[in-house]
Parts: sequence; C-alpha cells; structure tokens
Amino acid sequence: MSEPRVAVITGGTGALGRALLPRFLARGYRVALTYIVPEEAAQLEDALPGTGDAVTLRRVDATEPVAIAEFMDEVADSLGGVHVLCALVGGWAGGRDVEETDDTRFDRMIDLNLRSAFVTARAAIPHLRKSAWGRIVLVGSTAAHEAPAGQAAYNIAKAGVVALARSLAQELRDANITANAVMPSVIDTPATRAAMPYADFVDWPAPEEIAAVIDFLAAEESGVINGAAIPVAGRA
Repeated sequence: MSEPRVAVITGGTGALGRALLPRFLARGYRVALTYIVPEEAAQLEDALPGTGDAVTLRRVDATEPVAIAEFMDEVADSLGGVHVLCALVGGWAGGRDVEETDDTRFDRMIDLNLRSAFVTARAAIPHLRKSAWGRIVLVGSTAAHEAPAGQAAYNIAKAGVVALARSLAQELRDANITANAVMPSVIDTPATRAAMPYADFVDWPAPEEIAAVIDFLAAEESGVINGAAIPVAGRA
C-alpha cells in the first residue's frame, strides 16, 4: 500500500483500546481514537511520546449519530480514508431481571453497547467502501448466548451487537470488507478487579490477550473470517 492504512478505535482510551493501539502503530497504521473521560486521554498521551501525527484523539460521544459521523468524516479527510474500525464502546449494568428492568437502565445498555456500535459502523461504511478494503471488529459478549439472569438489558444489547456484525458481514462481503465480533466475558482490568474484589482473577483474560485477537481480525491475513462471533473469554 502506498499510504498508511487508517484505523479508528472508538472508546480507544479504555483498557482494551490502550492494549490495541501499540499493535496498530507497529503495523504502520495511523490511528484515530475517541474518548469520553479526559483523564484517560491525558494518560494515553503521556504514554505515547514521539508518535507525531500517527495518533489522533478526539472527545466524541459514540452514541450520538451526528457527532460520530462528523468524526468519521474528519478522520477520512485528514488522514486519508478509513480502513479499520474497532468499535470498543460499551459497558455493563447488572442486577436486574426483565421484570425489574426500568426504561432508563434498558435504554442505557442499548445506547452504550448496541446503538454506539450501530451508528459508528454506519458512519464508517461509506469511507470503508471508498478505501476498497476494510475490517470491522465489534465487541459482543458471552452474555449474548449464555444470557445470565440478572442482566437482561446487557444480554439483549450484546446479542444485538452479534447480529449487527453478522448483518454487516453479509452486506459488505462483496466490497472486500469483513465484519466480526469478539466475545469476552470478564476482562482483567483494574476497574473490574475493584468492582469484584473477591473474585478469582487468574482465569480472566488480559486486555492484551483480547487485543491480539482483534489485531488479527483487523489484519490483511484474516480475510477468510467474516461474520464470526469469536470467544475470547479465557477460562472465565
């Protein structure tokens, strides 16, 4: 390729995005990341001296269609297209069965996990088509098929993410663009350990381990994988 490929990572300053970024930089990609928490962005910038214009950081709410579309247009115009999309925005809220799930909790889980992936992918597709090569990686969850009790809204949202990945795979297969989802359960991060202090961490996959799978799905050599929901749960 004559120009570096461009990767977009939404939610890129979280633990998974921070683990994925060095892999993309090692491939020679230019990388554009979104964030919400300013402290996370500052920490990432401090950890990446000397990257120059290889990394672009923007504060964008990935649940807002207009904001994410404007961001995608900006990235394509300034960096020379969009080739890889990793939609990492998401979050968990449990503790409620269907009967006990109020509209606010349901809407929050749908917005954060499913709507963010949908509007981000929709905004990226025209630019991926123009690039004539593309990879989309979404983050589902083992909850999409295991559907544990007490977290109905989250289960439903992540099942939607898997359906979105498979829909994209069918819609874009003739455009040389693949779409897949990775399926973690509990990821070993400081925030997760703080939330579950009495759990056994040894079986939880590290962000770096999941990032390795995403990196492969985003690479040239993964073209035979399309529409897959790939477990990355370790032994959790």
